[in-house]
Amino acid sequence: MSHVGDTTAVQWTAADLVERFGAIPLDRVVHDPPPGTATEDDVIFLDDHRDRLCELVDGTLVEKTMGFYESHLALYLGELLNSFVRKNRLGIVAGESGMMRLAPGLVRIPDVSFISWASLPDGRMPHVSIADFAPDLAVEIISRGNTRQEMERKLRDYFAAGTRLVWYVYHEPKREVRVYASPEEYTTVGENETLDGGAVLPGFQLPLAELFAEPKP
Repeated sequence: MSHVGDTTAVQWTAADLVERFGAIPLDRVVHDPPPGTATEDDVIFLDDHRDRLCELVDGTLVEKTMGFYESHLALYLGELLNSFVRKNRLGIVAGESGMMRLAPGLVRIPDVSFISWASLPDGRMPHVSIADFAPDLAVEIISRGNTRQEMERKLRDYFAAGTRLVWYVYHEPKREVRVYASPEEYTTVGENETLDGGAVLPGFQLPLAELFAEPKP
């Protein structure tokens, strides 16, 4: 796959990666093409041919990290949001493979996202590999492999692109959701409280005890 990137570029070191992404597990970083040289074509190629879902940041492919339980939470929350959004005809909801171009050379993949009709080009569902817009709501299920620096950068990227609301869902050690209205401003909703959609999804409410409840027969 190295034919896509510019392999004549200066090679990044592990220190360069830590400076940009924090102490990220290095196996999440794709090295072919070399960090700093990747393009959107590489994002699509890995997804189509290697079954690796990667974000593109600063010319670097960073694999999405999500364990089984995080995937369960994302799917369940996505189902609830999709049901509410479809019932009220508010827009569309995408899941953990929904790639979005937030800026030239910057591809993010929220675990769950809501996009209002007003945010959709021509008010239509895009039939493309990478959508060219930012979500109104971005949801990230925080995994062990995520670093503080990585997630702080994501916040800045989302809001710079026009996202209005971001939920960071933490399931350990505490079960809570951080609700961001800006990269620097958030409130915390605890396990025994109710998460709501604010001005982005007025009327949506979810008791977090329901979200975090262990499935039973």
